[in-house]
Amino acid sequence: MAAKTSRMVELGTKLPEFALRDAVSGGEVSSGGFVGRPVLVAFMCNHCPFVKHILESFAEFAREYGPKGLGIVAISPNDPKDYPEDAPERMAEVARQRAFTFPYLFDASQSVAKAFQAACTPDLFLFDRNHALAYRGQFDSSRPNNTMAVTGSDLRAAADAVLLGREVPGKQTPSVGCSIKWRPGNEPGWA
Repeated sequence: MAAKTSRMVELGTKLPEFALRDAVSGGEVSSGGFVGRPVLVAFMCNHCPFVKHILESFAEFAREYGPKGLGIVAISPNDPKDYPEDAPERMAEVARQRAFTFPYLFDASQSVAKAFQAACTPDLFLFDRNHALAYRGQFDSSRPNNTMAVTGSDLRAAADAVLLGREVPGKQTPSVGCSIKWRPGNEPGWA
C-alpha cells in the first residue's frame, strides 16, 4: 500500500469556506455552521486501509468530543468513478454502520480538498474558536502494519488544548494515508 503524508499547512491558516451535502441526510453543511466554536475537518474515505484502521476509534473520538463543544465534519473527496466504494450512497452506509455523530460530506468537485490542501486520507485539520488552524497531523502513531494501539492520542491532546483555548503543545507529526484519488485532469500541483 502506497502511503502519502499530509502537507502540514501553516498553522494559523484560516478555515476555508465550504458548503457540501451530507451523504446521510442529504442536507447541506457549511463552514458557517461552526461560527464561534472550534471545528475538526477530517478528510477520509471508505476504501483506504489507513482510514479503516482508525475508523472505529475516530467515531468514538467524535462521540466523546462533540458534546464537549468540538464541531466535527468528515469530507470524502475521492473520485467514485474509479473508487465506487467512496460513492455517496456507500458513504451513507458506513456512517450508519459506525453510528457517526458527525456529517460525512461528499466533495464532488474536489474544490474543498484543494482549498484545504488535503493530500491524503486521513488528513486532519483542527481549527480553534477563531477558525485559525491549530493542529494538522496524525490521529496517533498507529498504522495498519504496526502493533501500536489506535488511541487517537495526538488528536485528543490537540483537541483538549483547543477546547481550553490553549496552544497545541509539542511537535505535530504529519498524517499518513492513501493519496486522494483526484479525477483525471483535476490533480493539484502537490498531488
